[in-house]
Amino acid sequence: MVDPTNISSNRSLRPLPALIFASRWLQLPLYLGLIAAQGVYVMHFLIELWHLIEAAFGNQQALEALVTAIGYKSNIPVTTLNETVIMLVVLALIDVVMISNLLIMVIIGGYETFVSRLDLEGHRDQPEWLSHVNASVLKVKLALSIIGISSIHLLKTFINADNYTDKVLIAQTVIHAVFLLSAMAIAYTDKLMSAGAEKGH
Repeated sequence: MVDPTNISSNRSLRPLPALIFASRWLQLPLYLGLIAAQGVYVMHFLIELWHLIEAAFGNQQALEALVTAIGYKSNIPVTTLNETVIMLVVLALIDVVMISNLLIMVIIGGYETFVSRLDLEGHRDQPEWLSHVNASVLKVKLALSIIGISSIHLLKTFINADNYTDKVLIAQTVIHAVFLLSAMAIAYTDKLMSAGAEKGH
């Protein structure tokens, strides 16, 4: 007896549905572009790290490059690597890492969800979250990652608060709160949809 599920899964699509379904491959250049952006972030990370190491050994040009990069200003000229500069640089490096993690989630999770299977089942390096990823899970994870990045930016602003106006500080705090509320709303909506789907079954 022929299994009807095998027939439905193996039958070829009609030309128009096949064309529409194949259009998902148009996203491939977008994900390849994000991989290139990931490479740029890696270069930026290594350059900033090298400047930090050079500044630690007394290189004034590297120190000036760091101070300019983090937007640090002081009434007293910065001639040595102080704790505030180190903290701001490290936070900037963490920021790059978190954005890089966000890129990885979008590249791998988005490709797996919207383009094609990666066939990583059984691979020792398969990300744990990829085994149960779907559009809803990816959306929640991205929201949480954005909150983490926003938190780093807010912390950098507070550490360097003397160089910002009260208006900017309040605006960044409000924006972070909006991100947080948005993520909570997305997670709650996803929970309601998951509960509804379970009841439907």
